[in-house]
Amino acid sequence: MKILMICLGNICRSPLAEGILSSKLNSNSIFVDSAGTGAYHIGNQPDERSIAVANNYGIDISKQRARKFQVSDFDIFDSIYVMDENNFQDILSLARNHQDKQKVKMILNEIHPNKNKSVPDPYYGGEEGFENVFRMLDEACEIISKKIQK
Repeated sequence: MKILMICLGNICRSPLAEGILSSKLNSNSIFVDSAGTGAYHIGNQPDERSIAVANNYGIDISKQRARKFQVSDFDIFDSIYVMDENNFQDILSLARNHQDKQKVKMILNEIHPNKNKSVPDPYYGGEEGFENVFRMLDEACEIISKKIQK
């Protein structure tokens, strides 16, 4: 199984989601990656605040590098989790067919089904924003990991 996490720049939310979910799963049978809808930070490490909050929970995301979502990702990944409504619409606009669209899900719908709540972008907020985002993503990833392991 292959899972992709998506946010705007692939430096704050989606790298955290990738690291959190990876830490909860057997990496030999499940591959988790992340990407952004924008090309702003390609090749860069995650935001230092994301790296720091992940480290606080024993998760190292410092080796990740930002990349932009490609249409070919629809062929590679079984599930694509997006962080907010804009990401959702951006990825759906690239879908080639119904099968592609079926793979795209709002990550917080795992916690709050059909509510389409967004993970707030902590980039311009304070440190507390990263902690809150980590907690939201940790809760959602716990649910995803339990579904996968069934």
